[in-house]
Amino acid sequence: MSIASDTITEKSGYKLHVVRTDKYKTNTLVLKMKAPLTKEDVTYRALLPYVLQSNTSKYPTTPELRSYLDDLYGAGFYVDVAKKGEYQIISFTIDIVNEKFLSDSTPLLEKAFGLLSEVIFNPKKNGEAFDSKTVSNEIRSLKQRIQSISDDKMRYSATRLVEEMCKNEPYALEASGNLQDLETITPESLFAYYKKMLTEDEIDLYVIGDIDESEVVALADKYVSLQERVPVRLPRETGKVVEKEKEIIENSDVKQGKLNIGYRTQVAYGDPDYYALQLFNGIFGGFSHSKLFINVREKASLAYYAASRLESHKGLLMVMAGIENANYKQALDIIHAQMKEMKLGNFSEEELAQTKAVVKNQLLETIDVSRGLVEILYHNVVSGQDISLDEWFAKTERTTKEEIIAVGQKIQLDTIYFLTEAEVQG
Repeated sequence: MSIASDTITEKSGYKLHVVRTDKYKTNTLVLKMKAPLTKEDVTYRALLPYVLQSNTSKYPTTPELRSYLDDLYGAGFYVDVAKKGEYQIISFTIDIVNEKFLSDSTPLLEKAFGLLSEVIFNPKKNGEAFDSKTVSNEIRSLKQRIQSISDDKMRYSATRLVEEMCKNEPYALEASGNLQDLETITPESLFAYYKKMLTEDEIDLYVIGDIDESEVVALADKYVSLQERVPVRLPRETGKVVEKEKEIIENSDVKQGKLNIGYRTQVAYGDPDYYALQLFNGIFGGFSHSKLFINVREKASLAYYAASRLESHKGLLMVMAGIENANYKQALDIIHAQMKEMKLGNFSEEELAQTKAVVKNQLLETIDVSRGLVEILYHNVVSGQDISLDEWFAKTERTTKEEIIAVGQKIQLDTIYFLTEAEVQG
């Protein structure tokens, strides 16, 4: 089975990725801007894409910009801010109908390029400052998004685990930024950061669909103009040894306790044993057939939910469980026991085969949409690797039980975080 892969062309100041496939009815443009997570910049980067997507010089109000998207047969336009490992990544995405399916000859792909160029390079501004009303509106919206994290206790506890576990590491920073810095941002300071970002970020433009490569290259040359740069590449640091485990118990007005546990795996995407780690996580807590789900939730009835996930570029494995406040010690004991079982290899070949199938299906589901395919391909940019999906499938399929046991030996408990209503008795 061959999956669409990207043809990469080095352009001035960015890389152009052309992915030819007839899998989708739309063509998709995704521009990704990557820079190291830093306390100084994190809130600027969290705010900036939302200011840029609000309006442009040509479309000075949000309704005008959205009306233009409607005119393009209901094209979709989205922005996103995320962190992968110790990088903060801004994404601009345009989904547009492939003109091959239309009776008229509107050059929709070119119009998508034109719109992306307008949003990125031609913002609504006032001299060397963004439009002040736009900035104040988006500051208000971002403030609400940041405050909403503490209202969603599941997300709040996951965020707090990372803050405690990765203290003094860039990964502790929340990609949405922070309220204190948000108060200090002005239209002038944001515009100065925008200019810095355009000249320093590592930029990748993905164009996906049933497209002609030479046409895409010509359109990119016409609409995307950036100066050369040497992007900052961080060293791969996944080997932090845990000197002392931490236990943090925080009290809050919660009816249901939130138990979050963080482990260091010493393994990241692109490492030879990454595939074994992915399967380890799948059998341990990643899926509905996993040990955490069956033993903590189903058999012991101790949790409303119990699962684990990987942060592939930072080398972390996180457990999340919602439990009755009184069940803290018991739930913790069962989770520790399941981790021990995994490290001892107490899982069957049937569980391994089932997990391989689910990992494969999950990847296939992800690439069912073009944006998902970009996320898979972008792992290579973040990690500095060149791994195709075919290779990912093949290496997952070949991974043995012994390799999964071996990767388990590297995993170290780092931090236990419990958000609870009542005082927990030691």
